[in-house]
Amino acid sequence: MGDGTTYRRGANSIVAARARFGLVLLVPFLALNVIVIVGPSLATAYFSLTDWTGVGPAQWVGLDNYRRLLSEAEFYAALAHNLVWTGIHLTVPIGIALVGAAMLARIRRGRLVLRLVYFLPYTVASVVTAAIWQDLLDPERGILTLLSSVGVTVPNGLVLLGEQATALPSVAMINVWALWGFLLVIFLSAMQGIDESLYEAARIDGANAVREFWHVTLPGIFPTLVFVVVISVMWSLLAFDYVWIITQGGPAGATELVSTLMYREAFERFDVGYAASMGLSLTLISAFVTIGFVVVRRKGWSV
Repeated sequence: MGDGTTYRRGANSIVAARARFGLVLLVPFLALNVIVIVGPSLATAYFSLTDWTGVGPAQWVGLDNYRRLLSEAEFYAALAHNLVWTGIHLTVPIGIALVGAAMLARIRRGRLVLRLVYFLPYTVASVVTAAIWQDLLDPERGILTLLSSVGVTVPNGLVLLGEQATALPSVAMINVWALWGFLLVIFLSAMQGIDESLYEAARIDGANAVREFWHVTLPGIFPTLVFVVVISVMWSLLAFDYVWIITQGGPAGATELVSTLMYREAFERFDVGYAASMGLSLTLISAFVTIGFVVVRRKGWSV
């Protein structure tokens, strides 16, 4: 009995020592996290309550920036564009990636090569992708000119990136082109974890490919699907690079997002306090999305 107790105490001491050692190793990472995340977050919250140009002392104004935010038509227009952007990214890339992953899951040979091919656009720098698509959508030497040359009717003078009605969807689709392969890889990995016997049972019951996808694949990857939806919403709220590189919010504000408006306020109009209130507002919206994600997760990921 004594030997057993001594053994357990020794084992517990070893476990406790390893735990303390692990905490020691985590200290540098926690410190870095505080420096690069917590510190700037607290600074943003503070400066959102001030009138500051980015240089010199900040003047405390309380909630004035938020009152201004709630009364600015420019902010609501940018937020509406974010909602359109979100709607596109919750349907087009996710839908294409789901169908593509379901088809790719049936392929046994060459799957790795195809996965790399589909994933490749995601690895290309956004500046390079934007430059390529600007050339492709150029009204004089791009895709539209090619379509016209082979007999496809194209409206005269159509400039996809220069028209208010088409600029935002066009830039969003450029982002979709770069993103959907990444989502396909995520969905494919989830599909490969589904028990093959479920598909065999569905086939015995007479299910076709569509029913297999609806009744077996979707429930099997539902946690992954919810995760992709959440990160797509958050990415849509933070979208910046393609819009700024290609249109800079134009033409006439047709592609202005909250992030580009925030950048303009901070670095062109030097109203850093107001820009900080925009950033904190986006953070609060993202927090609500995250809370919704946690609520769905606690309900058991059921469909």
